[in-house]
Amino acid sequence: MVLVFSGCNSEPTTQYDAQLEKFPSASKGPIEKVDVNLVTEKTRQAYQLYCAQCHGEEGHGNGVNATYLVVPPRDHTKADYIETRSDQQLFDAIKFGGLAVGRAPCMPAWEHTFEDKMVHSLVSYIRELCNCKAF
Repeated sequence: MVLVFSGCNSEPTTQYDAQLEKFPSASKGPIEKVDVNLVTEKTRQAYQLYCAQCHGEEGHGNGVNATYLVVPPRDHTKADYIETRSDQQLFDAIKFGGLAVGRAPCMPAWEHTFEDKMVHSLVSYIRELCNCKAF
């Protein structure tokens, strides 16, 4: 039996613009400000079930899968980086995956798993994890 793992590639995405055109949300203007009250217990459970595997239970980028990835998962507690990303950029990364936004191709697209409301809620939760001041 042969197993093949594709993993992440550390090469920068050269097809970013072409990928971006495929995703209507990425070409629209900014999304409306997301209410922090959208963060519910269901949001936290979704993060633990789907995101913590790579990003870690507390968002430090140290999940159980992190050591197997060529590109380390983003540390959601580092405000100095997260604050440089708009809600729209975070939304697109979650919904359409890393490749769609010119980031790590191993960040999966969750558009068929989460409704937009949950993606907005996850964006708010990431803002909570980083204790972002700018938002």
